[in-house]
Amino acid sequence: MAEINSLQELGAATAAQAPEQQAPVHVQKLDAQGRAYATGKRKNAIARVWVKPGSGKITVNGKEFATYFARPVLQMILQQPIVAASRNGQYDIVATVVGGGLSGQAGAVRHGISKALTHYEPELRGVLKKGGFLTRDSRVVERKKYGKAKARRSFQFSKR
Repeated sequence: MAEINSLQELGAATAAQAPEQQAPVHVQKLDAQGRAYATGKRKNAIARVWVKPGSGKITVNGKEFATYFARPVLQMILQQPIVAASRNGQYDIVATVVGGGLSGQAGAVRHGISKALTHYEPELRGVLKKGGFLTRDSRVVERKKYGKAKARRSFQFSKR
């Protein structure tokens, strides 16, 4: 081992030892049928999502997405990543979702669509990440505690 006497020598020695770190390169991930697959999660809902080129048809659990998610807010949540990536009418999306309620399921499908789009088109990652669609919303319902009415709510207090 050579003796290091200055900060410049130390910097040169560590630069020579460690290989240059580069940002990870994202590549297209497709299955045998040419589809991109991803799993989305929100609250207790889990969605499996497949994306393939098509006419823009979105199917959730075998139904048209407007039938499955009747509320316009949930339909808007589902389409947010597609609109942000400006890919309206370019991909057919098939999703199966289990668990949770309708709001959690819509969030899970949105998360899955975002991840599947990045698997199909890695260059969309920046746009979707900036919109916050690739981040899993980890908020879940807090559990009920012993001696409480709900998670934090106490029973009514009586002085007498």
